[in-house]
Amino acid sequence: MENEAVSRNFIEQMIEKDLAEGHCKTVKTRFPPEPNGYLHIGHAKSILLNYGLAQKYGGQFNFRFDDTNPTKEDTEFVESIKADVQWLGADWEDRLFFASDYFEEMYEAAVGLIRKGKAYVSDLSAEEIRQYRGTLTEPGREDPYASRSVEENLALFEGMKNGEFADGSKVLRARIDMASSNINMRDPVLYRVARMTHHNTGDRWCIYPMYDFAHPLEDAIEGITHSICTLEFEDHRPLYDWVVIETGYKNTPEDAPRQIEFAKLYLTNVVTGKRYIKKLVEEGIVDGWDDPRLVSIAALKRRGFTPESIRNFVELCGVSKSNSSVDYAMLEYCIREDLKMKCPRMMAALDPVKVVIDNYPEGQVEYLEVPNNLENPELGSRQVPFSRELYIDREDFMEVPPRKYFRLFPGNEVRLMNAYFVTCVSFQKDEEGNITEIHCTYDPASKGGNSPDGRKVKGTIHWVSAAHALPVEVRLYENIVDEERGVYNEDGSLNLNPNSRTILKNCFVEPNLAGAKAYDSFQFVRQGFFCVDARDSAEDALVFNRIVSLKSSYKLPNQ
Repeated sequence: MENEAVSRNFIEQMIEKDLAEGHCKTVKTRFPPEPNGYLHIGHAKSILLNYGLAQKYGGQFNFRFDDTNPTKEDTEFVESIKADVQWLGADWEDRLFFASDYFEEMYEAAVGLIRKGKAYVSDLSAEEIRQYRGTLTEPGREDPYASRSVEENLALFEGMKNGEFADGSKVLRARIDMASSNINMRDPVLYRVARMTHHNTGDRWCIYPMYDFAHPLEDAIEGITHSICTLEFEDHRPLYDWVVIETGYKNTPEDAPRQIEFAKLYLTNVVTGKRYIKKLVEEGIVDGWDDPRLVSIAALKRRGFTPESIRNFVELCGVSKSNSSVDYAMLEYCIREDLKMKCPRMMAALDPVKVVIDNYPEGQVEYLEVPNNLENPELGSRQVPFSRELYIDREDFMEVPPRKYFRLFPGNEVRLMNAYFVTCVSFQKDEEGNITEIHCTYDPASKGGNSPDGRKVKGTIHWVSAAHALPVEVRLYENIVDEERGVYNEDGSLNLNPNSRTILKNCFVEPNLAGAKAYDSFQFVRQGFFCVDARDSAEDALVFNRIVSLKSSYKLPNQ
């Protein structure tokens, strides 16, 4: 039990204290994204943290869209976010909500504040409100419209709702403290006039609540006990508490709902800003929000990352109160660890060159038993065709090899994986000097990869039978930004890597890969882990994305 106590993060400690002291009887959390873009890896931390807390304490997890700003929101984003949350394994059951579901309650809550003298209608423009607000070192000034009577404010606010005033001409402000050391408490705006068509409510409303007013009310209406959010909302917590107390949903800041802040998940050398990704999409630099070079959840899924790998990554990152960055290599470590025991290990020639075994009978085909994964015998084995003509990777042959090169070269004997020993006897070139064909002889007694006379070979290479090979397209990915020069240029633009995607058109894989479906993952021997592309792949024209290479020098911080 002592170890269990030590392992609890600070949020869990606070929740357990709240339960023990009776501030809440059960735990209810939520994930509240704004539907104005696709989710990225940082959001995965929030999703899994909130869902995990609800699971740990036998509570409930709500999924709610904070859709209070129709100018940037779209049903495309709503659907993509739903798919991402579901894919990560966070089950909201029947608790899918929208902030717009509560617009009527929010309006009534605002009317209640006006009746209490806690809110007033102002005619100041957005720029004037900024000027009156003051600075970090100077207090704000009283709004000249703050002295309006309750009756006048009620009439004006109803007029705002009824469309009697132009967009931006009036706002509803909270009456708190213009001299507060916390700028967020200097009579913040609660509502603005804005004629915008909403994806959920259409044109029913022409006033919309501000986030800092709507969000705490959403939590209160749903009975959320712990509002887990990121550190930038720490200065907003007094306003969060003010809203739910003044509207009558709780009595003290310690009561539920209670806001708790944690550090965001930052990855080194990646692009997560929606503005930048939108620009990349619009300019055709990437082929959508799910381009495998991005770290949106949809992109990671398309690239071939698994929910398990992302859950493990988030767990390794932990929960803290201080911002820090995590190396992207840790994410790659997690997907390698997840796939290495799951994936069948297949043979593929990504830069193929033909090998002809001169003394192998023409027209003969034999099927070799090949284990799917030597580290995981439970994955079984498969039959792989072997014939006189094969494809190997071009890098597995050299005309004039350097020292310690143990693969194929004139006069050298190597092992064809799970097949036979072969010896290179000759090769052919084209006019440009490129190797076009390699000729070998084989030792029939070495079937299975070992020779009865006990002789050893140092090199083993993979191969694909030419007559049975399946042509595929393979895409190799690097970081979309130049890591050595950093993510951003001095002018704020992205420092793009021109080699972030390499498309290999004439690749061959073994025929057992025929029929592979979207998101199916495999290890290509010596090449890395690959996934069938969900967008561009077709049954008769497979496209594979390289998820990650096989090896890395990365080690976990504690190793």
